[in-house]
Amino acid sequence: MGFVVSRRFAHNLRISVARKIRRRPVTRDAPVVTHQPTDVRLGRIVSLLLEHATVVVSGTKIAQEISCSRSEVWRLIQQLRTLGVDVAGHPATGYQLRSVPDLLLPDILQPMLRGTIFDGDIHHFYKIGSTNIAAMTAAAAGASEGSVFLAEQQTTGRGRGSNSWHSPRSSGIYCSVILRPALPPSDALMLSLAAGLAVQAAIRQVDPKTYPDLKWPNDLLVEGKKLSGILTEMNAEATRVRFIVVGIGINVNQVGFPEDLDAISLHQATGREWSRVELVASLLKSLDREYREIVANPGARESILCRFAENSSWVRGKPVTVTENGGSVHGMTEGLDDRGFLRVRTAAGLETVFSGTVRAN
Repeated sequence: MGFVVSRRFAHNLRISVARKIRRRPVTRDAPVVTHQPTDVRLGRIVSLLLEHATVVVSGTKIAQEISCSRSEVWRLIQQLRTLGVDVAGHPATGYQLRSVPDLLLPDILQPMLRGTIFDGDIHHFYKIGSTNIAAMTAAAAGASEGSVFLAEQQTTGRGRGSNSWHSPRSSGIYCSVILRPALPPSDALMLSLAAGLAVQAAIRQVDPKTYPDLKWPNDLLVEGKKLSGILTEMNAEATRVRFIVVGIGINVNQVGFPEDLDAISLHQATGREWSRVELVASLLKSLDREYREIVANPGARESILCRFAENSSWVRGKPVTVTENGGSVHGMTEGLDDRGFLRVRTAAGLETVFSGTVRAN
């Protein structure tokens, strides 16, 4: 076991080799974010009500199905209502869904993901600090490849660098997955680029008229505003990856953003509500296809580079400014190198962007 080397690269990979760390005491002013997985019985109740959507389901039947008392069923129904699920009825008459809830519950998603690496461990949270932090912690403790972490709301959602990710409740997609590829750490950028392609493909599958632009290395834009971001973090040795967590945030049904955010949602871009369940299922299936190709096909790298360039207006012929460590350079993008890094033609010649922020001029 080696010592830690922690660095953050332009493609948003955090590499950390395990080492002992001294825990700092929690100060009185430090925020302590707790998160508990969603009670699995909530998902089972929703699934049961969906299966009997045309009839009223008695509290007794629900109690038998999920192995609890009728009073506990009432408590769980009340909890669902506080989370926005429209459930009609009461203990004396039974319960019925008035509408299909757009909650990212494992019981709803798993049947849609059969045959993918993501159809097993799906962890759902109504509120969490960060799905990436939860996934990194679980991966370090041995969680299986394909584990998925989904949240209705994040309190400390993370974007690139030190940026936060605006994560209001049940409006966006906040998703992190654990991967354990048999790849060298140098190939990890390919996963980030492939994740961008997967997000783009998923959105187009749900609505072919919506065509997000891929901004190298890890953003998707609509009308020049950020629609989606990807945060990829890696734990690796010098020659092999232990695990990679790919975090994906998508602005779906938000109707507005803080003034300091140059962001847009799919709802704002298209003028309609989107099903987050449908979009998450499409996303994970697309990511499954990209990932299987990477680990099974030695020629996948060339395909990813070619498709990313074809689906991005940023890769070639884009006037940009690259800012890093307080300095900046201006130039024109000239494609990706064979590792996936961006090349920019500046006054000083052709430069390769390994880190920093790339902005359009």
